[in-house]
Amino acid sequence: QVQLVESGGGLVQPGGSLRLSCAASGNIFGINAMSWYRQAPGKERELVARISSGGTTNYADSVKGRFTISRDNAKKTGYLQMNSLKPEDTADYYCNGNVVVSTFAGPREFSYWGQGTQVTVSS
Repeated sequence: QVQLVESGGGLVQPGGSLRLSCAASGNIFGINAMSWYRQAPGKERELVARISSGGTTNYADSVKGRFTISRDNAKKTGYLQMNSLKPEDTADYYCNGNVVVSTFAGPREFSYWGQGTQVTVSS
């Protein structure tokens, strides 16, 4: 069983910073892409940032230059450093991982989601 657990959310003032973490555990053979999504009230879930297993990153235009995605493969953990936060960044943030697990049929990749962590940017 694979689990992704996010942490690091909370309340922060505009202009402030937060660092989200996503720790993976379980029967993991490897982790390919890791991503962060967010969903604000009344809106659809959107991709915020993605990092490949080799470290290639992609960002939503709305967060470029403010957010940085990274990962520690040895710790099976992904991170999202969020700087210069704005009220419009307020949302539930979810980690997604393309995790390779060992099965009787050999290694297989599955998509897993964390439970989400709330980020509120308000004065």
